[in-house]
Amino acid sequence: MRLYSKHQVAGMVLVAAALASGATLALEASGILDVSKRGADSGTESLQLLTNSPADETVPSMWSAADNASFTQDELQNVTVYKNAKDAVVNITTETVGINWFLEPVPQEGGSGSGSIIDTRGYVLTNSHVISNATKIFVSLADGSQYEGTVVGVDKENDIAVLKFDPPKSMTLTTIPFGDSSNLVVGQKVLAIGNPFGFDRTLTTGIVSALGRPIKTQNNTIIKNMIQTDTAINPGNSGGPLLDTSGRMIGINTMIYSNSGDSAGIGFSIPVNTAKRVVSELIQFGKVRRGSIDAELVQLNSSIANYARLSTDKGLLVSQVSRGGFAEKAGLKGGAEGVRYGTGRNSSVIYLGGDIVTSIAGQKVETLTDYYSALESRKPGETVEITVLRGKQQIGLKLTLAERAN
Repeated sequence: MRLYSKHQVAGMVLVAAALASGATLALEASGILDVSKRGADSGTESLQLLTNSPADETVPSMWSAADNASFTQDELQNVTVYKNAKDAVVNITTETVGINWFLEPVPQEGGSGSGSIIDTRGYVLTNSHVISNATKIFVSLADGSQYEGTVVGVDKENDIAVLKFDPPKSMTLTTIPFGDSSNLVVGQKVLAIGNPFGFDRTLTTGIVSALGRPIKTQNNTIIKNMIQTDTAINPGNSGGPLLDTSGRMIGINTMIYSNSGDSAGIGFSIPVNTAKRVVSELIQFGKVRRGSIDAELVQLNSSIANYARLSTDKGLLVSQVSRGGFAEKAGLKGGAEGVRYGTGRNSSVIYLGGDIVTSIAGQKVETLTDYYSALESRKPGETVEITVLRGKQQIGLKLTLAERAN
């Protein structure tokens, strides 16, 4: 983390004071999500986007024509988006458990990040890594109030988490509406609001630098279709919204590429269309339900390939197939020759001679990471086409997915 001198901090405060010297705007809060019961007996909740959003709002009427004339069109756009969205951005801090010199568990300060209020009842969207290992989570609002949050659900594969805090009944929360990340273009202007280095509700602007980036996370999972942006994103921005010029969320700021740990002009955001799908399931089920091949799969390497005299060392070896399961019904074949693989406690018995999965739904599969990526958006009960290598022959199978165990 970069350190700043007292004179630098004083300069930042003066700049912030100058930017905040304009008239305070009274914003009418409205929720973007309607979480309504599907049925009296279902016990599940569904999300619906409401039509009202900052895109439909005009510049507040308390701004005079003279005020508007003092801004360029670009500045007016920035000011409007910030005024409409800033109160919906929260600061998230956590408390974790550490061990003192007497080997006793003690509470200690954890990480911090940002989040977006997406529902007027206190639902907050953020990154899962922001709340990693937290024993307590605190959500701080723009008015300075702080509330303890609870975890509704976490999806580590997409680095997304949904939190819930309970605002007073007299409080009307400002929310950020979801946009659409499917029609973004490179060069499009975007804005980010977050809490970098503890400087709350900081606005930065930039453009979409690239689209469709597959990025591997620290958990060795791949998040597909990431948005690359040159908008300044620093530690503390994680979980905050990436907005279009209408104030709609089009991404969740997640990570940066940097040698120093600070912004180097290469940041990545999770597409909001991924978030919409994930958030809906997290609120309904507390988890994301994903499809899986009900078989024991082993990632091939040169050692296994050489020992088994296989024609390839890429793909997933089908060691065993669950009896009576979807994979067996589809014709997937497991192995018959049991061998011990690995050393010591990490060793296990695998079975050679089975099929080798090389593609799923048209996506090449060489590793387990490829496998999870191919099925990330697939649901239990869906049918997918897979290609397997059986001996030296490639065979196509249609297979119904089981539910992946979490």
